[in-house]
Amino acid sequence: MKKDGKIKVVLIMAMTLDGKIARHSLEPVDWTGRTDKGIFVEITKGAGVVIMGSKTYDTIGRPLPGRKNVVMTSSKDRQSNHENLIFTSASPEDILKGLADEGFESAVLMGGTTINDLFAPKGLIHEIYITVVPKLFGQGLSIFSRKLDAALELMEFQKIDDHALLLKYKVLP
Repeated sequence: MKKDGKIKVVLIMAMTLDGKIARHSLEPVDWTGRTDKGIFVEITKGAGVVIMGSKTYDTIGRPLPGRKNVVMTSSKDRQSNHENLIFTSASPEDILKGLADEGFESAVLMGGTTINDLFAPKGLIHEIYITVVPKLFGQGLSIFSRKLDAALELMEFQKIDDHALLLKYKVLP
């Protein structure tokens, strides 16, 4: 937990060299590589909870095992039959407060664009991890779709396989 008693939120995304996270909203992220997927699993299991939008959840098609899955949706009729999956229309602040009350110290925000846009302008993202994959989509979805003005500080970078880089940034206040 952060010093102010709030949960730390890490945004994790894979991105093409031209800055796209997908060609369209229901595209599976099957283009990032095995190493990136392994890093994703390690980080998200370490946090214990992932937050995503309903389109992201629908592309996965099931809850991620070994983690609490929070799916943000405006649909009132979505129900869960899994103990590690909740659908919610709560605000980002209320979701994070609830997770902190449950004892979570960090959460991974895994998108998509609409969900990222709900957290970023409110200053609720503390770190951003981007895997840069050597692909070009030309058109598609960006990490954010609205105007932002956020300063970042590079914390770490690493070559994760023969072709991809993992960049870790701290979001500055």
